[in-house]
Amino acid sequence: MSPDRPVHLRWSTIGLVIAGGAIGTLARYLITLALPDGGGVPVTILLVNVVGALVLGWLLAALARRGPDTGRRRAVRLFAGTGILGGFTTYSTFAVGADGLFATDRPLLGIGYALLTVVVGAAASVAGIALAGRARA
Repeated sequence: MSPDRPVHLRWSTIGLVIAGGAIGTLARYLITLALPDGGGVPVTILLVNVVGALVLGWLLAALARRGPDTGRRRAVRLFAGTGILGGFTTYSTFAVGADGLFATDRPLLGIGYALLTVVVGAAASVAGIALAGRARA
């Protein structure tokens, strides 16, 4: 394999993301089994996405503070960030859950769920970045 090949076309890179994605997806699935939603509101997916956003913010900021995105740092980012946390968090299940609330004639709850997920997820990302900053201070 040529080292000039772009990172996203290298089998080693693809393998890291696939392996991490399998782990993250399995973790999310097991959590949804252990913590079923009550009342038809997908609270578990909301929590998964918020926790994933927090950890991803922390991870990416911590890696960036340690140096350029090369070698081991890149491998960790691809495996843990893109793979595990990309598989753990889920936009598609979030969208299906919000749509389900609309489909059951609960549009205000659907709007609230969608807004809460996005706003709290963004805040969690910022909090994760701040936590990484404090760890090095």
